[in-house]
Amino acid sequence: MDLGLKDKVAIITGGSEGIGKAAAQRMAEEGARVVIVARRPEVLKAAAEEIQKATKGTVLPVQGDVAEPATITRVVQTTLDNFGRIDILVNNAGVSMAKPFEAVSDDDWESDFSLKVWGAVRFIRAVIPEMRKVGGGRIINVTNLGGRTPGPSSMPTSISRAAGIAITKGLSKDLAKDNILVNTVCIGLIKSGQHERRYARQKQSNPNLTLDEVYAESVKNRGVPLGRVGEAQEAGDVITFLASERASYLTGVAINIDGGTSAVV
Repeated sequence: MDLGLKDKVAIITGGSEGIGKAAAQRMAEEGARVVIVARRPEVLKAAAEEIQKATKGTVLPVQGDVAEPATITRVVQTTLDNFGRIDILVNNAGVSMAKPFEAVSDDDWESDFSLKVWGAVRFIRAVIPEMRKVGGGRIINVTNLGGRTPGPSSMPTSISRAAGIAITKGLSKDLAKDNILVNTVCIGLIKSGQHERRYARQKQSNPNLTLDEVYAESVKNRGVPLGRVGEAQEAGDVITFLASERASYLTGVAINIDGGTSAVV
């Protein structure tokens, strides 16, 4: 199936590993020109080289912290300088922060919202005029299940992700007239660098622990009906579809990528 992404230009935040990297690789395979953004320059550069080698596509790494407004301005301008247009934005940058409400400090709230909410809002605001110039675009916000059904000890992430879902729905109404489609994917248990780093910390006190054991325990604890952890590529495929011409009648949609875990549709 031709997804109609050849020569489209995509910006993907949090693009150096996990879901962001998987989406970048899939879009590059389809012929899109991809800008990936992340904070760690060495990891970012390695990811861009790996994707280019695997796809023979065009991947431009731009280092920066999405929580900083100057980063967003620089990423958008660099994209325009190199490719002259912007068709797709994937707001994927974020780290998990989950605590009981009374343990969440003002700094926790500020940092979480700066990255996940304000970063997304500022990026969207910056790309809308460019998408209008080319006759439309796609915005995909990566959120999670907690934004729909917050659990105990889930703040501030569940609240910032709920904001991302609400932004998605509201924007889909505002931007429909411009043919800018806005959707979100609500992520469940998916393999990621965050999980791997958490495993590395656990392994310090339990040297015999394996990553497969950690994932298996998470699947059990979360009651994933499909009985396994999801692959980053599976999420990347869904994001790429939403960015494509084949998804031209989908907007304001929240799709669970969770192996059936969510209690709500």
